[in-house]
Amino acid sequence: MSWNDLRKGRYSEPNREYFITFNIFDRIPYFSDFYTASLFCELIETNQNRNNCKWLTWVLMPDHFHGLLELKSNSSTLPRIVGDLKGASAFKINKHLNKNGNLWQPSFHDHALRAEDDRLHIARYIVANPLRKKLVNSIKDYPYWDSIYL
Repeated sequence: MSWNDLRKGRYSEPNREYFITFNIFDRIPYFSDFYTASLFCELIETNQNRNNCKWLTWVLMPDHFHGLLELKSNSSTLPRIVGDLKGASAFKINKHLNKNGNLWQPSFHDHALRAEDDRLHIARYIVANPLRKKLVNSIKDYPYWDSIYL
């Protein structure tokens, strides 16, 4: 999908939850490395504080990120929050890897949750990603995730 296709109809509604996905440029598995993945994970809390939002559930895969995001106020928008997380992580990780250029693909996917959507089911789906990809046999063995629901 093109960047413009992904932006069509995008609306950032306060106190709403969104399922977010974004990918590493060319799907290079940078986050297979513990230190590189840790650099990204450390930025989640900073992103929440800076943008008045809450990552309710998230998982960092070797080449992409999934998260369930709650917007807290009118000052927070999806492009601003995701752009801040991608930008800050690209800066830190490029510095660590001694590289320049794009770390992330220039777009992201979002899906607004409805009131009737089962948050626990969605959280389990997000966190189970490493199991489905056969990276681990038990989620307790995968270090790059968090959830308020689990």
